[in-house]
Amino acid sequence: MLSVSCPICLQPVLEENINKHLDSGCSIHVAPQGEPSSRPKNTALKKLAPIFSQTRDKHTGTLADDPLVPPSMTQDTPTTSKKRKFQVSSLSSKRFKDTPSNFKSSVPLAERLRPKCLDEFFGQKHLTGPESLLMSMLDSGIIGSLILWGPPGCGKTTLARLLARHVDCNFRELSATSSGTNDVRAVLEEAKATLSLTGRKTILFLDEVHRFNKAQQDVFLPCIEQGQIQMIGATTENPSFRLTGALLSRCRVLVLERLTDDDIRGIISSAVERVLASSPRDCERPGTERAASPPVGTEPVTSQNSLSRSQSQSSQGPISCDGPPLSYAQLTDRVISSIVTLSMGDARTALSLLELVLASKPDRDEHALLASLRRSVSASYDRVGESHYDMISALHKSIRGSQGSAAMYWLARMLTGGEDPLYIARRLVVCASEDIGLADAHALPLAMAALQACQVIGMPECRINLAHCVGYLSEAPKCTRAYEAYNRAEVAAKLDPTMPVPMVARNAPTALMKELGYAEGYNYNPSFRHPVHNDFLPITFRGDKFLKEVGDLSDKVWDEHELLRWEQEENGGRLWRGRSFA
Repeated sequence: MLSVSCPICLQPVLEENINKHLDSGCSIHVAPQGEPSSRPKNTALKKLAPIFSQTRDKHTGTLADDPLVPPSMTQDTPTTSKKRKFQVSSLSSKRFKDTPSNFKSSVPLAERLRPKCLDEFFGQKHLTGPESLLMSMLDSGIIGSLILWGPPGCGKTTLARLLARHVDCNFRELSATSSGTNDVRAVLEEAKATLSLTGRKTILFLDEVHRFNKAQQDVFLPCIEQGQIQMIGATTENPSFRLTGALLSRCRVLVLERLTDDDIRGIISSAVERVLASSPRDCERPGTERAASPPVGTEPVTSQNSLSRSQSQSSQGPISCDGPPLSYAQLTDRVISSIVTLSMGDARTALSLLELVLASKPDRDEHALLASLRRSVSASYDRVGESHYDMISALHKSIRGSQGSAAMYWLARMLTGGEDPLYIARRLVVCASEDIGLADAHALPLAMAALQACQVIGMPECRINLAHCVGYLSEAPKCTRAYEAYNRAEVAAKLDPTMPVPMVARNAPTALMKELGYAEGYNYNPSFRHPVHNDFLPITFRGDKFLKEVGDLSDKVWDEHELLRWEQEENGGRLWRGRSFA
């Protein structure tokens, strides 16, 4: 097999491995000595120009062999460019391995302990399980373009990196918060060139893809459609609202769920094991000899082993390490349970809290430590995100279902999370007419009064006014006759918007209009001692009942299963009294 000389490091490389050698930064696929070269024997390597063999002084920035520079400003022992290159490379590599830089030491624990393979990935079994569709596509080597949608800290970024590593593609990563269209175009052009020259595909991971507007999202369409690039986008927002239909039609949306408590416990257990493996000084008795250990994250820990070990250790109180007592005595079972609860399914939050615990003093009071952890976690509420709409929907539905306790809870969740009280008050005004309606004429004035109170008083006092209104609306009788009547009338009105008003219902302010038949046959109701009839509807809809009579249940559903459930959950197991009238 013929070998060629690398244009960067000048080392001999087999001709078939030159692309992989360049992609690895000239670190692998170096041909052994004595391998035949593709260069003719009578052709010698051309000597580099003098400017390429000169060295530059690190203090003055001048060339060592420059005749215009005094000898005192140059290095004493200049070296060739090739020799200097290998010396710098080896020294920098050794320094990177032996003495971590300031940048590496400042990386958070959650970033240092990212899984290196799918076996170390916790949660999302519906995606990473052996029978899942994603794993089937992964085995075939083709995953296509994906949109990973899930809450923060559920593993979107980690899963994207692991997928790219598994299919052996070039991996490029951008964030929509700090990158623009020009950055994306540069990656797309690079992907096209790599695919045409080497046949190797490129996966572009775009974090926070929902931050791109519609015009920026359209940049991906041609490359994705032609297969020139595989895009994996990550978003915490609903793709149906934040991504264009054209982009969604070219990608598969994978929904990632919030991590369970067992998943968080497994992540914490695995993290503690890896930290202890990298920090043997935490497992020593005074005077014992330290043993060498690999850096953090080099030893894979399976989820089964880590979870079982965490369960066995949690039952014994502080986590131990082969017998000797630890300096991590503050990591008790109660502290671990608090971390699991406070993280709310967010692995990044859990590891951040674990990092705070490990950095605290071993003899610190447990109650003080737990109080500090609670204060360090903020409420997860986004006033413009999906939780904003989910919680207001939960509040409205709780009022509609006459569940006052649930309605109060969601009101408190929104207000403590920083929601605008005027937004809640406006929704209560709608609820007063939509759900209470004709059953209680005082509901709408009370809701309007609550809205005005929020405008005049503001937080925090107006929370009392909102609680007053929410409690009244929850306990008020419910009637949707007006709301449903309008919906039925709206459907009829859209059938023929040009349908004329009946003559009897028209106004006749002039003599000419009276002569034309306007208001002819109209019976003025107050003039009669008895009820009279007028045809106010167009002839097409005469006889239709848009506003149902009180007690009309003709369009209501009877569900025996749901009735039994209500009788058991809310009526104390007693039969509903309305059964005798059904």
